[in-house]
Amino acid sequence: MSKFQSGTSKFMVIIAVLSLLATGFIISCGEAEKPAEPAKTEVAKPEPVKKAEPAKPAAKKKGPSLDKWKAAFDPSTAKYKCIVSNVSHPVIKGVFTGFAIRDELWKRTNGQIYIDYKPFSMLGGEVEVLNQLQIGAIQGMGVSSVAATNLGPRFGLINLPFLINSFEKLDKFIASGKLFDHYMMAMDHQGIIGLDITGYGNYGWATTTPIKSIADAKKVKFRIAESAVGQLSYKQWGFNPVVMPWPDVPVALKQGVIDGLDHTPMVCNITKKFEVAKYFTQLNYAQGLFIWVFNKAWFNSLPADLQKTFKEVVHDVCADIRKQTVQQEIDQIAAAKAKGIEFFTLSDAEMKTLKTQGNAAHDKFAGEINKLKSGDTYRPDNFLKEVQEYIGYN
Repeated sequence: MSKFQSGTSKFMVIIAVLSLLATGFIISCGEAEKPAEPAKTEVAKPEPVKKAEPAKPAAKKKGPSLDKWKAAFDPSTAKYKCIVSNVSHPVIKGVFTGFAIRDELWKRTNGQIYIDYKPFSMLGGEVEVLNQLQIGAIQGMGVSSVAATNLGPRFGLINLPFLINSFEKLDKFIASGKLFDHYMMAMDHQGIIGLDITGYGNYGWATTTPIKSIADAKKVKFRIAESAVGQLSYKQWGFNPVVMPWPDVPVALKQGVIDGLDHTPMVCNITKKFEVAKYFTQLNYAQGLFIWVFNKAWFNSLPADLQKTFKEVVHDVCADIRKQTVQQEIDQIAAAKAKGIEFFTLSDAEMKTLKTQGNAAHDKFAGEINKLKSGDTYRPDNFLKEVQEYIGYN
């Protein structure tokens, strides 16, 4: 190796060393402080992994308990089972009817027929349940007279304003024989037989603000049932109806979607609607009914002797319940007043106005009420007029 090459090599080594030193110097000057060495940490021992619990399904809202009305017998031995629905609370005598029929029918048939009764809207709203009844998914129903018109328009007769609007008039109508029998045939053409009725009192208005006049009423959004007659009547009166299934009412009332109910004081007190609607205007313009109807095909499948017993039980129980209902309305109004609910009436002149305007509902719904079906044995020319004359409507 030449001296030149040796010198060059040494020179290159010196240059490399200086470059490294310079780089370290630049890095040191560019940092706030020399980075600390990573702290030595002890690795924590992993805790045993907990198995994830399966996600709990969202808690279902508990439906009302039927324990209070539980049968005192074992229904599993029954030959025939009949599921019967109702929309309301069995503290109401007219609703309790289903349990009374269940127990008496079990007794008189020696345990051959069991009524599996489902009140509290357990099977849904009334229009929905009527469809179940028609197709035979259930076998019976205590349907309100306001909803019954959906499959049997003739049933709407009882809801016409100021026609059968007292317990006395209702008893007279039931005792009419052919007129009442014809009325109960309203759903026969739909494959549904009507056997008897119970009630839930006289209709008026439960509201969140006092109604002492027709002018007051015109400011209120009234919930009414899914009823053709109700809608017609409220249109004639010039009010603001909101058609709504009964199960939707509690939330709608609390949220202000509605601020009034077209219903009876008994139902409003027992089902706690008076907790929100603190006022009631007594109109007594119609009687509230539960009409006890059954799937015709199912009923006809029973032996003849059991059909006879079934009808007798329903008639006997309903007659007894109707008597109890009269007193229950008196008691429930007294109980509501004791809790501070204020009751009002309209003036005679304004009641006369409502009745006059309500006449148009009679006229407009007469065609539906008077329609005759193939199964009708009584075939009047004008059924509505016969009932009006018999009751003394003028």
